[in-house]
Amino acid sequence: MATTKGKNLFTPGPLNTSRGVKEAMQVDLSSRDQQFMSCVTYIRQTLLDIAQVTSEEYTVVPLQGSGTFCVEAVLQTTSPRVGAKVLVLSNGAYGCRMVTMCECARVDVDVQSFPEDQPLLLSKVEEVLASGEQWTTVAMVHCETSSGVVNPVEAVGRLVRLHQPKAAYLVDAMSSFGVIPVNMRAAGVDYLVSSANKCLEGVPGFGYAICRKEHLLSCKGNCRVLSLDLAGQYLTLEATGQFRFTPPTHSMLAFTVALREYIEAGGLTARAARYQENRVILVDGMKKLGYTQLVPDRHASPVITAFHYPKHPQFVFKEFFNKLVEKGQVIYPGKVTIADCFRVGNIGQLFPDDMRNLLFCMEEVMKEMGLPVPLP
Repeated sequence: MATTKGKNLFTPGPLNTSRGVKEAMQVDLSSRDQQFMSCVTYIRQTLLDIAQVTSEEYTVVPLQGSGTFCVEAVLQTTSPRVGAKVLVLSNGAYGCRMVTMCECARVDVDVQSFPEDQPLLLSKVEEVLASGEQWTTVAMVHCETSSGVVNPVEAVGRLVRLHQPKAAYLVDAMSSFGVIPVNMRAAGVDYLVSSANKCLEGVPGFGYAICRKEHLLSCKGNCRVLSLDLAGQYLTLEATGQFRFTPPTHSMLAFTVALREYIEAGGLTARAARYQENRVILVDGMKKLGYTQLVPDRHASPVITAFHYPKHPQFVFKEFFNKLVEKGQVIYPGKVTIADCFRVGNIGQLFPDDMRNLLFCMEEVMKEMGLPVPLP
């Protein structure tokens, strides 16, 4: 069972965290304390190691705020003040969010949309990239958290390099990094963004971009927002070892422990195996209760799974959700537009027994609501 007291969070983040991660935050450090600066150095190098890239070619730039802050920082930093044009390949809410970021910054943006329950269609991606239009950045989401569908980062990357060789290639790997592998070099990824409170099981407070250094340095002076200037943040980190503005010290101390626990437990292979086991137990149990998935198994991630609402007059999601919360089980509302769904995460400090307990609680709640078990 999860190693935390209180509610079990079957969400895509924030997550249940280990005792060690929590205890790491009991220390108060100055942002200029050498112990803290060593922590930042460790985080940056360890993330490069997990990504299997070298410090000669890539660098890690952490940034205060949620992962969304970091995605927006990349879009701002890679968009020249004159002539910028971004292409977003979108099949869900988080692709749409990148479009909104560009619109807010008054950066010209095109969007190629795909069905929310399917991965990006490579033939259509190639058609768009080869259309003769030129973009300064091409952006996509690896694991679209709104549905759980996994997109083909490496295949898209090869098409970007073939048809848009001058474009920056941005991958939002918020809900995949550390669990679903990506060969950044083979895919030609220039920027891969994730967050502390996702598959590496830290706490909220900062995101990070794994950046190709040559491209990042070419972007100096682009950003229209001081606090989101990724190139400026990188140059300050390199020169002083410090953030430009107040860093999330406690979150970073916690993340240092989370990274050590990740490595000690077996790294990506072991973390992915645990999450996948969680998912198998969840999906099998939900089928027995009568629920159906939004995304077919062949396109689904081990991170989060979307389930259709039952077509039964007694099912009211708000009541279902609240009754589960009363039993210490927190699931997640849906975020797709094509169907009424709810989502269940498999990540964080959750283990097979936690998934079985959730299923037991769901069955109890269904009976309390007057729903048949299994659903017809």
